[in-house]
Amino acid sequence: MSNKLTVSLSPHVHSGDSVSKNMYGVLIALLPAMICSFVFFGIGAILVTAVSVASCVFFEWAINKYLLKNPQSTICDGSAILTGVLLAFNVPSNLPLWIVILGALFAIGVVKMTFGGLGCNLFNPALAGRAFLLISFPVQMTTWPNPGLGFMTIADASIEGQTGATPLALMKQGQAVDMDFWDMLIGKMGGSLGEVCALALLLGFVYMLVRKIITWHIPVSILATVAVCAALLHWANPAYATPTTHLFSGGLMLGAIFMATDYVTSPMSKKGQIIYGVAIGFLTIVIRTWGAYPEGMSFAILIMNAFVPLINTYCKPKRFGEVVKK
Repeated sequence: MSNKLTVSLSPHVHSGDSVSKNMYGVLIALLPAMICSFVFFGIGAILVTAVSVASCVFFEWAINKYLLKNPQSTICDGSAILTGVLLAFNVPSNLPLWIVILGALFAIGVVKMTFGGLGCNLFNPALAGRAFLLISFPVQMTTWPNPGLGFMTIADASIEGQTGATPLALMKQGQAVDMDFWDMLIGKMGGSLGEVCALALLLGFVYMLVRKIITWHIPVSILATVAVCAALLHWANPAYATPTTHLFSGGLMLGAIFMATDYVTSPMSKKGQIIYGVAIGFLTIVIRTWGAYPEGMSFAILIMNAFVPLINTYCKPKRFGEVVKK
């Protein structure tokens, strides 16, 4: 029997979690929204998702192998696949595939791998890729196909007359938005292919909470802040959209549940997560109401990604045995 004392870095107690386990857990949670996007938008959604995922995996493999000379491949941990799915969920289903590939290259090559790969990136890669595409190709990124009535009804936006404005775009134009609650809940409206069905996203949220993949702090703080701010604005001036319209339209549910909760780009402490969520919700309402773009969720998350190191610095949990000085 060896009496050698082995000293290693923390953590010393392992929970059984791993990067791949959590990444594939999030992918499972995204399945309901993915199925709904395929049903609503048909073959266009399938092609965009497949190309986005394949491009993200390829670029991560190629950069690791040929630029970073890293013999350890990370393409099997699920992070590149998840980035590809989330990037696809943030674009229209009629987006030209070469633009999808450019977005994947920016997300993986610039935002993720330039900073050192998984765990080192400051910004959410999928959201940064969406912002890059929105700024570079505003027309293509804001041409929304209307959802079809079923999988066999393909929403082909190349046919004029099958595209329409999203509820947020109508609000930005000053038009009254009076959408049925159930239509917004099940996804009977235009938008990016993964954001339209709020019910499917909420099912994924419940799954991740039950599996303890994420905690409630960030999503709930975002949704609550948006609801309160929207209610105050609507109370002050009924011309502003109702809280229900804000909550169930655009990328709010997708961003709050799946994007803002990214492990790498969100705060570590519970207090920090609530501050982070409240700030995202407030910025979202500000951008949606007075900004140039109808959707503010992506920009709000990216802005707060930059503040995460500062939040972590000032919201450190109390160390075990620490005596707070008066």
